[in-house]
Amino acid sequence: MDIGLLLLRLLTGLLIAGHGVQKVSFRLGGAGLGGGAEEFRHDGFRGGRLTALAAGAGQIGSGLLLAGGALTPLAAAGAAGVMTVALTVKWRHGLWVQKDGFEYPLVLVVIASALALTGPGRHSADALLGLLPWPWWAPVLAVAGGVGSGLAVRALLHAPAPSSPSSPPSSVPSPLPDGHRSPS
Repeated sequence: MDIGLLLLRLLTGLLIAGHGVQKVSFRLGGAGLGGGAEEFRHDGFRGGRLTALAAGAGQIGSGLLLAGGALTPLAAAGAAGVMTVALTVKWRHGLWVQKDGFEYPLVLVVIASALALTGPGRHSADALLGLLPWPWWAPVLAVAGGVGSGLAVRALLHAPAPSSPSSPPSSVPSPLPDGHRSPS
């Protein structure tokens, strides 16, 4: 089981960290900090370069900590938080990644949460430093705090889409986030 947790932590943590590197640099196929800022603006977020820098740093830091099994509840909270924001961006496209859906961010949120709840295993910095087992409330707080912080970032930094003056407002409320409607 410990080898399985090590492999899961390494793969998930390094993928999340790599995604953060892409947001802030030209490494790993990234478009630099300017490209990361433009991606956030395109997705309707305020803050530009600062938002991209915060997201990239959060992904790099939480990903590397998760990969090493270091401060695992905190690492999992960070990973779950940044990937919850990504999930909210993809939500309007539906579940499946083939349609640019939220499948992949959802998997990463669940993996980070599962690692917080199960612990990092014996082959981890937490075990080496004698931090295990974490108190029962730490992983629960990490999962709730991670997802909650991602939803809070979405609420605070996402600008509502401007309404088009040529289309009349609908009197039927949308069941989807941000007033998006599914195609008919």
